[in-house]
Amino acid sequence: MDRVPEVSGAGDRVPEASGAGDRVPEASGAGDRVPEASDRVAQISGALGAVRERLDAACRAAGREPSEVTLLPVTKFFPESDARILYELGCREFGESREQEATAKIGEFRARVPDPAVRWHMIGHLQRNKARAIAQWAYAIHSVDSERLVGALGKAATAAVEAGERTEPLRVLLQVSLDGDPQRGGAVVGDLENLAAQVRSAPHLEFRGLMAVPPIEADPDAAFEELHNIHARLCLEHPDATELSAGMTNDLEHAVRHGSTCVRVGTALLGARPITSK
Repeated sequence: MDRVPEVSGAGDRVPEASGAGDRVPEASGAGDRVPEASDRVAQISGALGAVRERLDAACRAAGREPSEVTLLPVTKFFPESDARILYELGCREFGESREQEATAKIGEFRARVPDPAVRWHMIGHLQRNKARAIAQWAYAIHSVDSERLVGALGKAATAAVEAGERTEPLRVLLQVSLDGDPQRGGAVVGDLENLAAQVRSAPHLEFRGLMAVPPIEADPDAAFEELHNIHARLCLEHPDATELSAGMTNDLEHAVRHGSTCVRVGTALLGARPITSK
């Protein structure tokens, strides 16, 4: 595993004190201290190890192999440097949820880490007017929930292929609403088959499965069991739509128990979301 390089640029160096008047004051408490790059590496490394242990234990408890479940670090609201630390620790797939932030962050990341094996997933609500930008960098989109959005993504993916911006189909997961609340996103179960057929008919889209977020205050086991059953029925008509994106920091064990193939984890890896992002 490659070590994340220490900061060596002069611009990042804190000047040494040349006299009493120049001395940098010592921090008076833990809250005053600015974390060094090495501190952040250690923090993320420890958190990643703990999450991997949780995921391995969840797979064992469910009688599954750890290789069956992808850990998708969610880097939204965090700086590009955190994604690079995760990359150095072995992660190759990342989740983002805001187009403008993601497009800038991914551009910076790719300039520093030109590795084609890295995959970026769009996991948040997507407006149709952002489809063209998303199609330039997204490996997969987990939050497709309407015919109009499918149409916009189909056109965007075609334009991206024609412009030489991508060579593979844009992978699509349909977001399912488990409570019918339109404010939380997701298609109702009765619309899934039509949406799946529309995705499959688009030349540069590929239908891969489902995604869902449990209703607020719902029993996660009951919610994920329902999602598993919906997915199983859908796979009867679409046997290659095997992906099931379900589970986050607080409920990944429940999701793995009910067949999740991808858990989206942010807080447990990177901490509480900052108020602002780089």
